[in-house]
Amino acid sequence: MRHPSFKLIRLIQWFLAGICILLLFSGCALWNDFFGEEESTPAELMSEGMEDFNDGKFEAATEIFQKIKDRYPYSKFAIKAELKMADALYERDLFDEAYDEYTEFEKLHPKNPSIQYVLFQKGMCHFSRVKTIDRSQSFTHKAREEFERLIKRYRRSPFAERARRKVRECYIRLAGHEVYVGNFYFKMEKYQPAMHRYLYLIEHYPDVGQYYEALEKIKICKEKLAEQKEEEATWWGQLKSSVFD
Repeated sequence: MRHPSFKLIRLIQWFLAGICILLLFSGCALWNDFFGEEESTPAELMSEGMEDFNDGKFEAATEIFQKIKDRYPYSKFAIKAELKMADALYERDLFDEAYDEYTEFEKLHPKNPSIQYVLFQKGMCHFSRVKTIDRSQSFTHKAREEFERLIKRYRRSPFAERARRKVRECYIRLAGHEVYVGNFYFKMEKYQPAMHRYLYLIEHYPDVGQYYEALEKIKICKEKLAEQKEEEATWWGQLKSSVFD
């Protein structure tokens, strides 16, 4: 008669054999479930994150770059992960979050060679949210300020040249907005506020294309205002003023 311990040993052997078979057919995933996933190195994570980024998998890339920041803050890959995380957020149209990441990068690494790029991207975070000329142009103003800051600090940078082109686009949009609002008042026959808009355009955006249109509208506004003044001086104008004002 076999000893009970022999049966126990055989049972353990069959159990271990079963696990080996399961691992053979299930691959590494089951092994990781049992014994935990082996932690990737910073280099491996960066490689994986860049592969996802280049493939357009920006959400996955964001998570990987965040892992590098959290797990390996003193790694040589940490700074690159900070910058690429901001880029990934920008590509996902998360412009507020991307702007905050670029700003944090600028604060932590003011001497980094990528600062010129970072400043340009901060402008783009606003520029990418610019609305049509019939809407508020607050993002246009903010984008222009960021681009002009870049130009002031790095006049000869290739990014400064790109920023100059963006500044001109901002001015064109701002001028277009003034024309739009001025024309709105003009159609409503509110010639005084319309003229103020056209005058503002000429003073602040004289070289962006709407200059001559504004001049022509100012001329018409002055004529209409003069006609209104003459009409108000007549007895009929005074009567209308007393009845409707």
